[in-house]
Amino acid sequence: MSIIYKDTHDFTREQLQDLFLSVEWSSGHYPEKLVTAMKNFETVYSAWDGDKLVGMICAMDDGVMTAYVHYLLIRPEYQGKAIGRELVKMIKEKYAEYLRIVCIAYDTEISFYENCGFKKSDVSSPMFITSLWT
Repeated sequence: MSIIYKDTHDFTREQLQDLFLSVEWSSGHYPEKLVTAMKNFETVYSAWDGDKLVGMICAMDDGVMTAYVHYLLIRPEYQGKAIGRELVKMIKEKYAEYLRIVCIAYDTEISFYENCGFKKSDVSSPMFITSLWT
């Protein structure tokens, strides 16, 4: 396995659908919206095994102070191989001069993010208005 990392916003609907559904994220049922979303994110880094999309991280930012990591997902069979850690490292390098890098972590993933340098807030909680089920 030789993972290649890319800085690209161009994905097919099938690549995105396959990746998102591999981790059971409901947004994978909206591949056309995902294609558009990827084009609109400020930052998208992806991980590839040959021509197979195996992971990605996406971030939005305000240009100077705050970057928000919106997606980080790795195909289950590629988890535990430091791909997610490498993608987070790429985000941290890009936004090193920013005052804050924010993410919302599922409770089961908190230890991963803490190992990448994030800290769980004691004073705030994520809130949503959504029709997605995952």
